[in-house]
Amino acid sequence: MTDLDTDFTSGDAGASLTIPVQCSALRKNGFVVLKGRSCKIVETSTSRTGKHGHVKVSYICPSTHNIDVPNIKRLDCQLVGITDGYLSLLKDNGDLREDLKLPDGDLGKEIESKFESGGEFLVSVLSAMGEECPIAVKPMSS
Repeated sequence: MTDLDTDFTSGDAGASLTIPVQCSALRKNGFVVLKGRSCKIVETSTSRTGKHGHVKVSYICPSTHNIDVPNIKRLDCQLVGITDGYLSLLKDNGDLREDLKLPDGDLGKEIESKFESGGEFLVSVLSAMGEECPIAVKPMSS
């Protein structure tokens, strides 16, 4: 018998972080992986060769080719506190997480002002490719 050096004590479900999708199936407000990061599609267009406009990030792909699309998960958590720039979020199962930073810009200001006014609301957290980010706030549903 041989001695196996295989460790089965930990692992994951084997789910892929991305799936290949044909470029012609991509739509506005969807997501793609560009330069190893998950990116939201803000506009798509079909153009003739040599006719490309001015954009922040442009990716040109033949419609018959495949591109990676990230597996996206959205989780709504109740905000219970803000400490040193980090959100304290209560998940549906009762677990408390305190590892997400308060986002910069308008969303962060909106979260702070709603929390300071004493309102109860949910923070939507998007997870993709091992990264998580608060993306929106919405009122608590009764």
